[in-house]
Amino acid sequence: MKMEKRAIILFSSGLDSTTVLYYAMSKGYKCSCLIFDYGQKHKKEILSAVKIADSAKAEYSVIKINLPWSNDALTSKNKEIPVHKHLTKTVPSTYVPGRNTLFLSYALSFAQSINVRAIFIGVNSVDFSNYPDCTPKFIEAYNNVLKVLKTKIVIHAPLLNLNKAQIIKLGTKLNVPYKDTWTCYNGCEKPCMECDSCKLRAKGFKEAGINDPALD
Repeated sequence: MKMEKRAIILFSSGLDSTTVLYYAMSKGYKCSCLIFDYGQKHKKEILSAVKIADSAKAEYSVIKINLPWSNDALTSKNKEIPVHKHLTKTVPSTYVPGRNTLFLSYALSFAQSINVRAIFIGVNSVDFSNYPDCTPKFIEAYNNVLKVLKTKIVIHAPLLNLNKAQIIKLGTKLNVPYKDTWTCYNGCEKPCMECDSCKLRAKGFKEAGINDPALD
């Protein structure tokens, strides 16, 4: 089979993953988005992801993952989304154990099945919530796993060492539709502006000197 310049995008409709989608497209990749329904308390990010993928004319699949043991604030009905006065320097309750490992494993299986060598993920280790699976060491370790598996697949994390302002400036140049993105951990009509994800996004737009179109 002839190798196409194709890429699989781990896609949530958030600021980072949408920027990565448009970044990959700008590099000439034909993109297939994997959108994960892993038991989030709301479906707004999934609906937003489908809308953006459609608009970008990117292929997409919505993958259902069942985590019956969930005990984190994003998926457990027994835990509230935390509101921190200051961003925590420890792993917060919104961390979903193994999430990116699961997502990348699905992407690996998909990539090998359709003969694709590039997987893009929008992790960021500068302005982030201290998730251990969003770090350079994690991406390096997973790429090492791929080598052990004797594949030619590579995990690309182009935003890994950028702050949110740099990501937003990059995305603005790429005409990323930030108005349609959904970053908030809550599924309200408008972003809550209180959760860690909203605060990091607001920090980024402020430092970039750009108004967040999702708040219009």
